[in-house]
Amino acid sequence: MDIRENQCDTVVLVEDNPDDAELTMRSLNSLQLGNQIIWLKDGTEAINYLFDQQPGQSRRVSNRPKLILLDLKLPKVNGIEVLKRIKSDDQMKTVPVVVMTSSNESVDLKTCYELGVNSFVTKPINYQEFIEATKNIGLYWLLVNQVPN
Repeated sequence: MDIRENQCDTVVLVEDNPDDAELTMRSLNSLQLGNQIIWLKDGTEAINYLFDQQPGQSRRVSNRPKLILLDLKLPKVNGIEVLKRIKSDDQMKTVPVVVMTSSNESVDLKTCYELGVNSFVTKPINYQEFIEATKNIGLYWLLVNQVPN
């Protein structure tokens, strides 16, 4: 299946840690909601995917997911910069962005909310708590929450 099919049902996971990414994807898939999960490993990949940005071409938004799960501590382009880019774009700013990070710094929390993040979650260290937190995030943002088209 092409990753650009059924984009409104797509969850974009921007996470550089393969263990955290695997746990997040397993947790979400265990809910059996049928959402496709796209794993992007750094901020540059996220911007290129979300904005279909190719060198020498004008930018256009073509990959509007249902939910973006965003880590802050990313290589190349950090999560704060990715969040700024998403929330400053008229076509993307209504896509829910949940920051899932190991950071518990109040400056990160404040900055993310000032930029328009929809939720800020500090990743639990405990395995079972991580699984449960991810499931709860998925259930709320994919089933309960409603956003404009």
